[in-house]
This record gives sequence, structure tokens and C-alpha cells, in this order.
Amino acid sequence: MLNALTSFSSIITTSITMSTFLICTAVSIVLGILTALVYTFRNRCSQSFAITLAVLPAIVQVVIMLVNGNIGAGVAVAGAFSLVRFRSAPGTAKEIGAIFLAMAIGLATGMGYVTLAVLFFVIIGAFMLLLNLVKFGDGDRAERSLKITIPENLDYDGIFDDLFTQYTERATLEKVKTSNMGTLYELQYSIVLKSKEIPKAFIDELRTRNGNLNITCSKVSEKETL
Repeated sequence: MLNALTSFSSIITTSITMSTFLICTAVSIVLGILTALVYTFRNRCSQSFAITLAVLPAIVQVVIMLVNGNIGAGVAVAGAFSLVRFRSAPGTAKEIGAIFLAMAIGLATGMGYVTLAVLFFVIIGAFMLLLNLVKFGDGDRAERSLKITIPENLDYDGIFDDLFTQYTERATLEKVKTSNMGTLYELQYSIVLKSKEIPKAFIDELRTRNGNLNITCSKVSEKETL
């Protein structure tokens, strides 16, 4: 058993014993908790998602142990996981990556590769922490999503160009859609403000152009960038 723990060989040889099950489960739980802690570092995270990350490796591990080479059981498990996918709300790219990490840990411990699971977590966990520390791919924090509602009789082509020149470094019209039975247009822009704050004067001047209809200026959602 000790030789197996200090190598990349599986601690499960012929059949699953109580000792191997407890070792794999303990490692899965510890690595699951550490995965949740790594994900929550400088990331907003709900309690339900953190708990899911903590218990997911142990759940996947037990499923893999129960399948144990049975092709029919494996197909049934794959079908069950696909059904769970359609009952779940779509997540951000970070959430999906954390879930895959937890599942990979569960797969490794479920097959008895405890040392490999620990080493894999250490490498990927340290890499994720490093990327968070250096703010890799964080983009421009001054980027905003601007939505402006205008009446149908107002020609939107170039109507806000002088304001964009004054208050933004870049402004791109991303989408136009109709609303309220076609009596209104909703314009969605991607803008980069000259300052990180949203100037009140900018919003006030937009209101004078669109007839005081709805205007929304917000940070770009992570789900919008997927």
C-alpha cells in the first residue's frame, strides 16, 4: 500500500477494500475543499457552488468505483450526467473550469491514482492562483456595456458620436433590437470610458438625445464574454 501511495500506480488492485475506499474518499474530500478554496481566491462565489466543488470529487470517485469497468453502467452514468446538465443554469467559464478540475480529481481517485490526483491538483491549483494574482486576461476595467433605448422615429446612425468622442476612448455598436411592438429600438454598445467611473454628465447628455428613455451602463458580464 505504501509503495502504491508513493508512485503513480493505482492503489486498487483486484477489488475495492474498505481501506482503499476510505483513503480515496479522504483524499477526494480534502482536494475538493482545497479546490473550492482556490476558486474562491479573488473570485465571487456562492455558498452552494463552493459546497458543490468540495463534494464533487468524492461523488465522482464513488461513481467511478461503482462502474469499475462495467460498460453498461458507464453508459447509464453518462446518460445521468447529461440529464443533470440540462437541469442546470449555464455558468461562467471559470465555474466550468473549476467543475472540470473537481471531476478530474474524482476520476483519478476513483481509479485509485491518489498520488497522481494530489500532484495534478498542486500543479493546476498553483497555476490558477498565479493567473489570478497577475490578473491574466482581466482586460480593460474601464470597458462597459451601454444600452440605450430610443424611439423608432429617431435615426440612431451617428447620433451619439460626439458624446462618445468626448467621454470614451472607444465605442462600438454591437447590437440593435426592437422592443415594445416595434415602437422602440434598443442599442447596445461596447464602450471604453476615459475614466473608470461612469460620468453623470455623460448619462445626462445621452438622456437629452433619447427622449429620457431607459439607459443602462454596466460592467461587462463574464457570461457575455463566453
